[in-house]
Amino acid sequence: MKRNLYMTLAIVGLLCGVGQLFFTSAAHPGSHERNAFTPETIPWGPPPPFVAPGAQLAVIEGNPAASSGDYTVRLKMPDGYRIAPHWHPLRENVTVIAGNFKVGMGDVFDKDKMATFPAGSFAFLDPDMHHYAMASGEVIVQVHGSAPLQFNYVNPEDDPSKK
Repeated sequence: MKRNLYMTLAIVGLLCGVGQLFFTSAAHPGSHERNAFTPETIPWGPPPPFVAPGAQLAVIEGNPAASSGDYTVRLKMPDGYRIAPHWHPLRENVTVIAGNFKVGMGDVFDKDKMATFPAGSFAFLDPDMHHYAMASGEVIVQVHGSAPLQFNYVNPEDDPSKK
């Protein structure tokens, strides 16, 4: 009888150990580091060539350059940073994470016609809406949408990738 009890306990212990190993590996250790970010773990880097130097970009999710799929990026801009009038062929969704983001509509950059969006603001821009932007203080915006993310500058000479 004791032998059966010890054998049962050994089997239960082994199953518990295997179960613990299975559930721990099923949780994909390390996936949290790829799927969740705290402010200090955001992977900032240089912006793509179609965005003027001086800002920093972080790809949070997806691939904004892919032919399809969702993406989320953050753009960190220093005070006074400007984005020339441009438009996107797909909808752009923007959340202001930090600072005051100024946005204007139209084909000509005009500081006097810009609206200020403080941290916590959200806006979406439908395809082909011509707009421009400027950072007032350090600004962080989060942009999400459907790939590919494309910038089409109203004035081709404003495209930093062509300079």
